[in-house]
Amino acid sequence: MPALRPTDYHARVLWLGSVPVSGDGVRSSPLTRVELGWAGMRDERHSGLTRPSCGRVTDQHPRGTEIRNVRQLSIVSQEELSDIAQAMGLRALAPSWLGASMVLEGLPDLTNLPPSSRLQGPDGVTLVVDMANRPCNLPGREIEQELPGSGARFKAAAEGRRGVTAWVERPGLITLGAMLRLHVPDQPAWAGFEVRPLVSPA
Repeated sequence: MPALRPTDYHARVLWLGSVPVSGDGVRSSPLTRVELGWAGMRDERHSGLTRPSCGRVTDQHPRGTEIRNVRQLSIVSQEELSDIAQAMGLRALAPSWLGASMVLEGLPDLTNLPPSSRLQGPDGVTLVVDMANRPCNLPGREIEQELPGSGARFKAAAEGRRGVTAWVERPGLITLGAMLRLHVPDQPAWAGFEVRPLVSPA
């Protein structure tokens, strides 16, 4: 029995980008097409089958531990980018300032897609949603370079709107204008949170 359910939700690819391997900024450069392999994009900061663990998973692994790379791509939605910009008092935000790999249009509440959802393209290329991305100060630094006095407002404005991280389940090609179909896990929400709400570690 299939474990993932195709939905009627489709997203259009509006923007593609790549973060250079060298440098310490997060700014991505625009692309018109992306060939995705098992390790993600070729010659990209976040590519690789494994990666050193970062602050996102310090409750599970000491920083720098080699772990599976489920953060090959950073996906954001045009709708949420507009909401962030509005909350910051700006007309618009360039996805490159956020280090985005991909901007999608047409998926409501993209940041809160169920983990393990799939986004599948016309040739079968398939991306697995790992989890919601967390706002940090690095995009704020890029924004500050372009719009002095605005960067510090990013982190709070992006809370719950930062998009998702994802990894490649099936390699293939993604181009501007391509349509990706959403598939979601065929299972109910976990009841454990109702029995025992999530608590912070001691």
